Amino acid sequence: MTTLIQGGTLVNEGRTFNGSLVIEDDKITQIIESREQVHDSACQNRTTCSLDSFDEVIDASGCFVLPGIIDDHVHFREPGLTEKADIDSESRAAAAGGVTTYFDMPNTIPQTTTLEALEEKFALAARKSHVNYSFFFGATNDNVALFPQLDPHRIPGIKLFMGSSTGNMLVDRREALERIFATAPLPIMTHCEDTGIINRNMAEAKAKYGDDPKVTHHPEIRSEEACYESTRLAVELATKHHTRLHIAHLTTAKELDLIPLPASPKGTVTAEATVSHLFFCDRDYQMLGTRIKCNPAIKTERDREALREALTDGRITVIGTDHAPHLLSQKEGGCVRAASGMPMIQFSLVTMLELADQGVLPLERLVELMCHNPARLFEVRRRGFLREGYQADIVLVRPNSGWTVTKDLIQSRCGWSPMEGHMYLWHVERTLCNGHTVYEKGRVDTSYIGQPVMFR
Repeated sequence: MTTLIQGGTLVNEGRTFNGSLVIEDDKITQIIESREQVHDSACQNRTTCSLDSFDEVIDASGCFVLPGIIDDHVHFREPGLTEKADIDSESRAAAAGGVTTYFDMPNTIPQTTTLEALEEKFALAARKSHVNYSFFFGATNDNVALFPQLDPHRIPGIKLFMGSSTGNMLVDRREALERIFATAPLPIMTHCEDTGIINRNMAEAKAKYGDDPKVTHHPEIRSEEACYESTRLAVELATKHHTRLHIAHLTTAKELDLIPLPASPKGTVTAEATVSHLFFCDRDYQMLGTRIKCNPAIKTERDREALREALTDGRITVIGTDHAPHLLSQKEGGCVRAASGMPMIQFSLVTMLELADQGVLPLERLVELMCHNPARLFEVRRRGFLREGYQADIVLVRPNSGWTVTKDLIQSRCGWSPMEGHMYLWHVERTLCNGHTVYEKGRVDTSYIGQPVMFR
């Protein structure tokens, strides 16, 4: 199968230029700058220099052509929580959003804290995932002995909940943390919130506001102090043990002071910001309520602005989503009863493109943070870039094509989005995964199954 994508504007490795891509089967074989060169260059190894020599020609005129997005942080809920979402539904949402690769988190049922549970997830994805996939292994207080058995070529890293109520996945004993940081053979990705501080804040909030305080108090309970103290400890341990640490969903300006500069995907400490924390702030609780309740909490406008600035000064290395669907019935209540998490993967790229239009970051930097840096940080093999010989994971996005998010467009099984009613000016027109068009103009090819990601 040979495919030509012609006439688009390619954004790749700090450059934006007119060009075309030649794909043979699942790989990019040629990158051709300027439309005029397509015939001679694309056909240099063919007996004819006609477009008829390609099995498919995709006209990308008016579109920007990017590497497929790599989302380093999703919760697809399978196994065990499939009333909310599953690998089939959420990988459809990923494809519709231009995301061609995802790394799923371990807090499912059973938790991905044993080798058997990890293999079960890979087997599920091999049957159900419409884009490329891998899975984090979850650290607990007592499974460090399994670390040497993990295959570094199949998984991106180890997920550590330093502040969580997810069963035995909460690790907050200093002895256990020291052991994990000292022995981890892979990057550690941490959820950093101090449980003791959160519990104290919750007790105070209940005393003031009742047993289920309104969601507007969520950032007071899951506070700046709770985030900072846990992140400070994680950085301290990573520095002490020379461990690769990737801090998930940074939310506060204060935490950014802990990130060393110049930051690098190959550095000891790196940080992720999520689309939700970059787009929303605490004023949005008034209109969206628990739909934007997540852990760590959406915080102040000042914190959001600091995170946005950190996208271009190097302190933020990766943009993920922490995509975490719940049924709307599970989002009812306040700080205690309402579940934390929101579905964002389908609208992550277009939301960041909107921020690029607002001047928050250049388009080239967006591609760095959502494509190149996740690949570099986790040492993904042959993905994350438009390069000859790399997998043809590609997304075409069209500017100036206004549309509004409506319920019928939502692919996620939970059936809702905090972005409902929002009008976008960018549109994901086509997503290619390993050279195959998995999404085009509203339709996901559910017959297609993505590939397991390889690392290092």
